[in-house]
Amino acid sequence: MNIKITGSGSYIPTERVTNIDFAKHSFLNEDGSPFPYPNDVVAEKFLEITGIQERRYVTDDLCTSDIALLAAEKAISDAKIDPETLDYIILAHNFGDVKKGAIQSDILPSLATRVKHGLKIKNPKCVAYDILFGCPGWIEGVIQAYAFIKAGMAKKCLVIGSETLSRVVDIHDRDSMIYSDGAGATIIESTDETGGILSYESASFTHDEAYYLFFGNSFNTTHDPDIRYIKMYGRKIYEFALSNVPKAMAACLEKSGLPIEKVKKILIHQANEKMDEAIIHRFFKHYKQSPPDGVMPMSIHKLGNSSVATVPTLYDLLIKGAIENQSLAKGDVVLFASVGAGMNINAFVYQM
Repeated sequence: MNIKITGSGSYIPTERVTNIDFAKHSFLNEDGSPFPYPNDVVAEKFLEITGIQERRYVTDDLCTSDIALLAAEKAISDAKIDPETLDYIILAHNFGDVKKGAIQSDILPSLATRVKHGLKIKNPKCVAYDILFGCPGWIEGVIQAYAFIKAGMAKKCLVIGSETLSRVVDIHDRDSMIYSDGAGATIIESTDETGGILSYESASFTHDEAYYLFFGNSFNTTHDPDIRYIKMYGRKIYEFALSNVPKAMAACLEKSGLPIEKVKKILIHQANEKMDEAIIHRFFKHYKQSPPDGVMPMSIHKLGNSSVATVPTLYDLLIKGAIENQSLAKGDVVLFASVGAGMNINAFVYQM
């Protein structure tokens, strides 16, 4: 028995927001003082560092669970399965359903429950639950689905990563330009086919790193202090990721028993192009090699950082031939990896 991804789907929001659209924002320092550079300089530097040219936001009528359902429906159709046969629905997110203009997160009932309801699944033995694991949430959901199937507790799981970060950003914080919305979903099944998930690695660093990403007040000191927004210590996250993610990737690959030469693609969380490139170079340096051309497909340039949705969306786009000059074939080895709030890191090695 092997455990494979048998179907995938994604939802890419329709609202395109370019860097130029941030020209009207009033960016501030943490203490509320005006940022000393004009917005065009901010946008130019931002593009140089992150590689993000534009990002996608959901329309006002949609929430995280809504787009999770849309991605799930596509994955189910792609896998050609009856949703009544699902044993688990695992939905990774971080902020719940936040309606446009609201100041509260809504996670009652769970978002996975809402997706199951939307899919009209009657089977009570299809267990639906949410997972909060920062940006690595979808990968962690896949690892959990793998464990359930390996243990004989399940045969078929739906794992979703969905987020609407546009609802929790501080428009006065330059970091708000990184974030975006989106959803990606996959069906994970036991199968007699060759390949599948070969190894995994997962870790939580909380002693010093727990609050590198957190909920904090707006940089605009006149805003209601009871309303919180996603905040981060970018330099600390960069240094943490560069130090720890390549190690986790190498440990995961070594568990698989495969040499580095077998890795066809690396699908890494799309948070910052420069950071991802640095991680990949350090990973290959561990094997005294340089990264092959095209080993790291990217979606961040047009889609931004949609947290838990970045990796499953990237996989879906890649598998559907929607990323220029990138493809996967039967037997190819893919290394999935992510880092994010917690601080959490995970990875798995997968053979197509």
